[in-house]
Amino acid sequence: MPDLTALRRPLAAAGLTLAALAAPAAAEQIGEVDTVWKLLGANHKIIVEAFDDPKVEGVSCFVSRAKTGGVSGSLGLAEDTSDASIACRQVGPIRFRDELEEGEEVFGRRASVLFKKVQVVRFFDRTRNTLVYLTYSDKLIEGSPKNSLSAVVIRKWDDQPAD
Repeated sequence: MPDLTALRRPLAAAGLTLAALAAPAAAEQIGEVDTVWKLLGANHKIIVEAFDDPKVEGVSCFVSRAKTGGVSGSLGLAEDTSDASIACRQVGPIRFRDELEEGEEVFGRRASVLFKKVQVVRFFDRTRNTLVYLTYSDKLIEGSPKNSLSAVVIRKWDDQPAD
């Protein structure tokens, strides 16, 4: 029987690379502010995070979202509220790295232990040549209608040569 050990590592690395490309973007925390002081556990906060669209080079989004504190929040057992806001901007020449899917999740964060998630999905409005980003929360049984929207018009970047 042939030894497959040498093949396993490259295949595993290739699989992880493909999974990372298909996964929503990782975010970098930009800052936070306390909104409610809690005697025990962490304070309630608003977290500000930034992420780059994984399939669209040159677009960054900034999301603010509520983070529940207290003892249950500190233990990761609290459910965060559905309050979130988003602003997306063109930060360089826009290049599509891959085919875009309508309503594709580009960012997500857990908002409760099991059932709630704050996410950002992307749409492409071909008529207006605009990328549209929507943030909202969903829950296994019932989501929230609270949402926020941002749009990025695709334009020539100053460093790009004219077509």
